[in-house]
Amino acid sequence: METQQKDLSYFRLRLQELLNTGFPEKSWDKQFINERSSWVAKAYEGAFLSGNTIEQCNEIASYILFEGLHFSKFDTVFQVVCNECDTIMADEELRPFALKMFPVCESVFVGYQLEDDFAYTTDFEILYTELTGTIAIWIEENGLQ
Repeated sequence: METQQKDLSYFRLRLQELLNTGFPEKSWDKQFINERSSWVAKAYEGAFLSGNTIEQCNEIASYILFEGLHFSKFDTVFQVVCNECDTIMADEELRPFALKMFPVCESVFVGYQLEDDFAYTTDFEILYTELTGTIAIWIEENGLQ
């Protein structure tokens, strides 16, 4: 049981770190974090008890832990802000501004099927352009508050 608790804590921390950086909209969803972490800890333990190597167990756990979390809407907004606004604001202002722009840009994502490999599709370029326009219009109307 002690080993499972350690694994559960480890997986919870890894998931929380990813959510804090790339999925701020999910970072407060304790039910999601607890359920996913528990599921992963059990899968890891099951894989280990089935004779898999530690490396294989880690691969299985990572696959489950990060399933559906490879494409980040926030990371995309942050990328746009970094690329398009880096000359008009200081580096330390980019992430806070991206966090501010994230809810403003949320509606832009609605028209896209956002799967884990979305960043590698041609639609990503169209999304990027739409996000750039949305942020530019917001800055024009509101300034860089």
